[in-house]
Amino acid sequence: MVLRRLAFLAIVMAAMAVLLALMLRVLTPGGWTVVKALILLCFLGVLPWLGLCVANAVTGFALLMLSDDPPRAVLPVAGDIETGDITARTALAMTVRHEDPAVFLPPLQRLIAALAPLGDRFTAFVLSDSQNPTLVAREEAAVRAVPGLIYRRRADNSGFKAGNVMAFLDQDGRAFEFCLPLDADSQMSAEAVLRLVRILQADPTMGLVQHLTVGAPAEAAFPRLFQFGMRAGMRVWATGQAWWQGREGPYWGHNAIFRIDAFRTHARLETLPDGSPILSHDQVEAARLAGAGWGVAVWAGEEGSLEANPPALPEFLARDARWSAGNLQYRHLLAAPGFRPLGRWQLVQAILLFATAPLYPLLLVLATANAWTAGADVPRGALVTLVLAWMLSIYSPKLLGTAEVLLSARKRARYGGLVWFALGALCEFGFTLLLDAIAQPSKAWAMLRTLVGARTGWAAQNRSGRGVDWREAARGFWPHTLFGLAIFAALACVSLWDVVLALPFAGGLLVAIPFCVASADPAISRALRLRRLAGTPEEWTPHRPQAATSPAQPPLPHTSAP
Repeated sequence: MVLRRLAFLAIVMAAMAVLLALMLRVLTPGGWTVVKALILLCFLGVLPWLGLCVANAVTGFALLMLSDDPPRAVLPVAGDIETGDITARTALAMTVRHEDPAVFLPPLQRLIAALAPLGDRFTAFVLSDSQNPTLVAREEAAVRAVPGLIYRRRADNSGFKAGNVMAFLDQDGRAFEFCLPLDADSQMSAEAVLRLVRILQADPTMGLVQHLTVGAPAEAAFPRLFQFGMRAGMRVWATGQAWWQGREGPYWGHNAIFRIDAFRTHARLETLPDGSPILSHDQVEAARLAGAGWGVAVWAGEEGSLEANPPALPEFLARDARWSAGNLQYRHLLAAPGFRPLGRWQLVQAILLFATAPLYPLLLVLATANAWTAGADVPRGALVTLVLAWMLSIYSPKLLGTAEVLLSARKRARYGGLVWFALGALCEFGFTLLLDAIAQPSKAWAMLRTLVGARTGWAAQNRSGRGVDWREAARGFWPHTLFGLAIFAALACVSLWDVVLALPFAGGLLVAIPFCVASADPAISRALRLRRLAGTPEEWTPHRPQAATSPAQPPLPHTSAP
């Protein structure tokens, strides 16, 4: 593992060195100014993330192309994890708060039915933190009407989701060996669940295994396009990251499995120094388990583990704001005891995901100022090369994930063939360029609000598709539009060439309002769906889950009661 990490670090440093050299080639001619120095400082801030993108993408792509079984290449497991006997008892625990039972119950019911032949090896729970009396009554009635599903609700929300799960483990969880947490938008097949159970059974030193999770088939345009590209990027990223992180990997809070005794002992979270709860609990829990000597690993296979994504741009940015608030809390934990060096790095990496967000709009402003003050000194060829290298770096996981599919006839067929996959990839990449330009200022604003004391919590989430009218879009994105107009007006006064080079980074700002409306428009969503454009493999070939095989041993006694 040391050699793997050194090789990974070498790729990161090489990518950073190339990008830094290109930036210096752009900035050095004509001498240094205050603006150029600030550009360099901001660039140094985003450079580590660019290096991570390249290194995870390159290693993940190589594994996916060269290995016959990439998931087992990064997570070697002894024994049969596809058909072996299930001997452990596992609790399926879905956490909800003010969710629609019509949305979260059907996937859970299908999973319960598929696992039913295994008797008491699996018991399913809904862990509610809902507080609204009307919604609670509806939720409880719907859950209790499902055979084999147990309803648990807390009277308070202390610790939010992490507190909900730990309270369950301290009570009903004692009757089980393993727990498989699910979110309200989670979907898992029986095959995927059984595979995770067998991995823990085969390795008594493994504390947690996170299944790679991809976007479920979506009807609305926004999540449909978003998850099409995210799937390609996450597959490559997760495979590469799992290769070098090994048994000190991440946890995403759902669609995973953990050993209950280890989790209860080592992943119990205290409040922060200011008394507030840890919001982004999952990575802290993973780092605590790894720090205690338990293995924390990723199963990098796609099949059988899905989640839904936000239905429209406002919900997407609201989720980012919640994640930003939670990840930035990690700064209080970096010096805390109980973490191994890689565990602390996991927290740093999570912080970097949002802490660098203000640097992107600041770089736009500084680059515009530099075009005005030193535009004649900027070598055009070097600037074009830098822009291309920057784009290739930040989107390398997505681009190499797309290339991986394009290079395989079998994988292309899962997406409807070459033409349909290529069309979907082109549409999604254009969508992503616009989305990222809009999202960066929003992330920056969310981060700044967090740093000045704005509080957030586990709020109810809208998961249903909807349209966004022009008034709502204008109210939410007029600042983005004005910012974009100011940037491009200033660049247009310098040269058309500068406008063209800025489009990949800032073009989305100009169309933020119509983008918000169009990406949620029911007519556009319907057109994409009817043509299967950006359709995932699950949409092209719907999976029909098979019932689990009954165990050879007699069922264990059932000890939990509704």
